[in-house]
Amino acid sequence: MIRRARMDELPLLRDIEQAAGASFFDLGMAAVAEEDPLSVAELAAFHEDGRIWVATDQTDRPVGYLLVEVVDGNAHIEQVSVHPDHARQGLGRALLDAADRWASQRGLPALTLTTYAEVPWNGPYYARLGFTVLTEVEWPEGLRRIRDREGARGLDAWPRVAMRRPVAT
Repeated sequence: MIRRARMDELPLLRDIEQAAGASFFDLGMAAVAEEDPLSVAELAAFHEDGRIWVATDQTDRPVGYLLVEVVDGNAHIEQVSVHPDHARQGLGRALLDAADRWASQRGLPALTLTTYAEVPWNGPYYARLGFTVLTEVEWPEGLRRIRDREGARGLDAWPRVAMRRPVAT
């Protein structure tokens, strides 16, 4: 089930992100795997604005989550993580569909995100879901700032891309 996150669940979301991030160790991307998840306070800002959804298991416990913000007039996917024990069950797609509905209700034309180009559960996965890569020339100012911050954090040690998908109407 996909629903809005509850405030008391925010610490669990940090655990989900760390568990999901551990998969990067297998690709030799230790710096990514070891990156700290957002703090509870940072997650709370998304919660206060109703911009955080969770995918839950049969006991209503979060096993995945998605954060969205408005960047350049689009719904930008800030983070989407699914616990590896629940991967490959369509939860990431369902979370993206929730963000798509949210964007549609607000008249936002597209979903955007930044991700690793060659990591199978990143760039290729989003391409299968209808996202297309934006060339650097196509990056609006907000996406450019995001990419600059990512570079400053060392995330550009591996190929990254910005992607866009029109919102379903």
